[in-house]
Amino acid sequence: MGQGMNLGDNSHDCLYKYETHLHTSQGSACSGTSAECQVRALKALGYRGAFITDHFFNGNTAVDRRLPWDIKVHLFCQGFEEAKRVGDEIGFQVFFGFEFCYHASEFLVYGVDKEFLLNHPEIVGMTPWELCELVHSAGGFLVQAHPFREASYIKDIKLYPNCVDGVEVINTSHRNPKYNERALWYAESYKLPKTGGSDTHYAQWQSGGGIAVERPFETPDDYYQALIGDKLTVLEKCDIDTSLIEIGELYHKGPDISLLPQDLKARAEEFYKNEE
Repeated sequence: MGQGMNLGDNSHDCLYKYETHLHTSQGSACSGTSAECQVRALKALGYRGAFITDHFFNGNTAVDRRLPWDIKVHLFCQGFEEAKRVGDEIGFQVFFGFEFCYHASEFLVYGVDKEFLLNHPEIVGMTPWELCELVHSAGGFLVQAHPFREASYIKDIKLYPNCVDGVEVINTSHRNPKYNERALWYAESYKLPKTGGSDTHYAQWQSGGGIAVERPFETPDDYYQALIGDKLTVLEKCDIDTSLIEIGELYHKGPDISLLPQDLKARAEEFYKNEE
């Protein structure tokens, strides 16, 4: 895969493994596994923690885009919040993130939170350069996800070396290894920090991706410091023993209006009533 990159075989007993690119059925329309099931599966596979990175409103979100902004944000965060609740119960770290889409190019955003989204409704229409400036001003960071992925909905491959803090050079959901090889070439050509993730949408498709570090994270900034300091190992795809995973029911659950705070729930119900 090239020089100057720490690659792992997923057998690092002395390292802490983190999933950095993960989708839940509450937040991502293309996911069929709940946040709880994703967390329990990763815990069983020996991961220390995960970043929940559901598709944002300009991507394949499970949230109804017609709703008012504050209601949408609360619904969007339900996957993370369920994952965090379950993670706290079972000793598994969960951090917030999201996957931002711009003309089919996608960026993983870390180091911000629900309050950040509530305060910035303008974010959904931003360019990557505007997004970079805003996220950086809030203390967060960006990684360009799977920059060379090819699909019917991707008309152009575009690179953004001047507004990302790192590149996902190994996305273990890829079936074509050339996508990762090109991503590594891109990162090394621009001397951009390298990271990886599984991009898992279904627990039974977990492919062992992500990163491994010597010390457990306490905050998302610890991930940033490991990224820019080249102090992480990027994990390659491996065979997963699915007998270790409690798969659970596969479904497209979507967010649940009944879980909203009472005032938001009433407004959402009124919205749909008026739509009838």
